[in-house]
Amino acid sequence: MKLTIVTWNINSLRLRQAHLRRLAATLQPDIICLQETKVPDDLFPETIGAEVGFGHVLKHGMKGYNGVAILSREPVVLSEDTPSWCGRDDCRHISARLRVRGKDLTIHNFYVPAGGDVPDRTANEKFAHKLDFLSEARDYFAKSGPCRAVLVGDLNVAPLEHDVWSHKQLLNVVSHTPVEVEALNAWREQGFYDAVRHFVPEPQKLYTWWSYRNRDWAASNRGRRLDHVWVTPDLVPSLRSYEILQEARGWDQPSDHVPVAITLDI
Repeated sequence: MKLTIVTWNINSLRLRQAHLRRLAATLQPDIICLQETKVPDDLFPETIGAEVGFGHVLKHGMKGYNGVAILSREPVVLSEDTPSWCGRDDCRHISARLRVRGKDLTIHNFYVPAGGDVPDRTANEKFAHKLDFLSEARDYFAKSGPCRAVLVGDLNVAPLEHDVWSHKQLLNVVSHTPVEVEALNAWREQGFYDAVRHFVPEPQKLYTWWSYRNRDWAASNRGRRLDHVWVTPDLVPSLRSYEILQEARGWDQPSDHVPVAITLDI
């Protein structure tokens, strides 16, 4: 059974419902994991899943910011035991299980705090929150020992030298600082494998985000890889293909992130 999973920071679901339809038609995935839906559960556009061919929708959202959702063609069950993360319960994680060939497969969908502009936890509470979140995630998965799991999302860290347009110039820029990279790698090492870099190894450049500040994002190509797909080692032999839908950055009123897809044969 081939299973295609897409992760996308949509940056407002209600604003970009047409883009979600376009994504579903273009990549034809089985599961779509969204971040920054920016809509509380009671105002979630309930019909959108069925409209794009996904009859099963799980969401965890709040007004104005954050928010995550999972849309699936196959039945999924919400995992009820996920942490509140830093004691805030600010809608940054949703997890679900589905049955594939008689076995459970767990999907984790994360939106990690961006961290503000100043890479100093004493001077910037947002950066401290980000580091604390990454630390809690590391500890959580160290205890749970994940298996048959896929973890996706906007993790807001570009960990490798060629995950950014200029390693040297971004070493002191939030998303690529050594302390963030170390924290993200420590989390991943609790039982996960970088699925996209399985297909596109270093030193190839690889980006999923381009700032709104760049008027001609394609010409400057000053991107970062902030969106990730990780799989547990038992799923590595199942990896078949990937796709980064870079064209989505050029859609009308786009998100600054683009969809990332992984196909498994399990």
